[in-house]
Amino acid sequence: MELGLVGLGKMGGNMRERIRRAGHTVIGYDRNADVADVHSLEELVGKLKGPRVVWVMVPSGAATQSTIDELAGLLSPGDVVVDGGNSRWTDDEKHAVQLGIKGVGFVDCGVSGGVWGLKNGYALMYGGDADHVAKVQPIFDALKPEGDKGSVHAGKVGAGHFAKMVHNGIEYAMMQAYAEGWELLEKVDSVTDVREVFRSWQDGTVIRSWLLDLAVNALDGDEHLAGLRGYADDSGEGRWTVEAAIDHAVPLPAITASLFARFASRQDDSPQMKMVAALRNQFGGHAVEQADESTPGKPGKPVKPGGPKNKK
Repeated sequence: MELGLVGLGKMGGNMRERIRRAGHTVIGYDRNADVADVHSLEELVGKLKGPRVVWVMVPSGAATQSTIDELAGLLSPGDVVVDGGNSRWTDDEKHAVQLGIKGVGFVDCGVSGGVWGLKNGYALMYGGDADHVAKVQPIFDALKPEGDKGSVHAGKVGAGHFAKMVHNGIEYAMMQAYAEGWELLEKVDSVTDVREVFRSWQDGTVIRSWLLDLAVNALDGDEHLAGLRGYADDSGEGRWTVEAAIDHAVPLPAITASLFARFASRQDDSPQMKMVAALRNQFGGHAVEQADESTPGKPGKPVKPGGPKNKK
């Protein structure tokens, strides 16, 4: 079948190649003319035979909205748009209504697989009407891993991105657990080869996983991760997962803590810990270290219990 693919970045570019290897025709558009097959959305739509399927693979938010807006004016009744980016599920519901007015179907699809998807296939979670999903099914089959697993029609519009959002929240918590265990192992003197401890967990243990395999790969490249800064961004889906949990009164302590840990990674000198240190000094006389004013963040002289007194 023919597919129009909008967005040919790290994910989209590899997806185009995997779909083509399965024997389908893909016409790709990207703002980067060096990787694009056509130079506008209008040209892309014009080259596809109806009923058309256009897969959008651009950043969530404004970029996705502007793409949907333009496609709504270009597509015809019976065509289908697939949003395969990391859009919020509530946006899917709006986009389905917006396109539905034009007679255009909408399917949301959470895609997992990262840079390894070209070789291993992509796990797919999609939502929408069965008739719309059926029009895209050959592409889903081309993208998914081999075998019976790796894709699911999760429910109605929004279900695909909601499922992918929860997947990413779980991913946050799993990565945080591996990271905390690694730091503790590195800290003690008795464990002399942390990398090989991680490697030993890859077979026969209950915590073996692809994430563990990737951790070992990272440690093989830099045994103590000395070349990395302790900073981790968040894509937004972790936040949405926590917000959804609040809306539905579902406790998510592990996922929530892992999200907050990422926020902490952005602070070279935590303001919260300044207050904690000050309070410990006030109520218990615990020693604190005063920042050197000439070199922010440099430990200074200990402050006496009770802290400096107010000057009158």
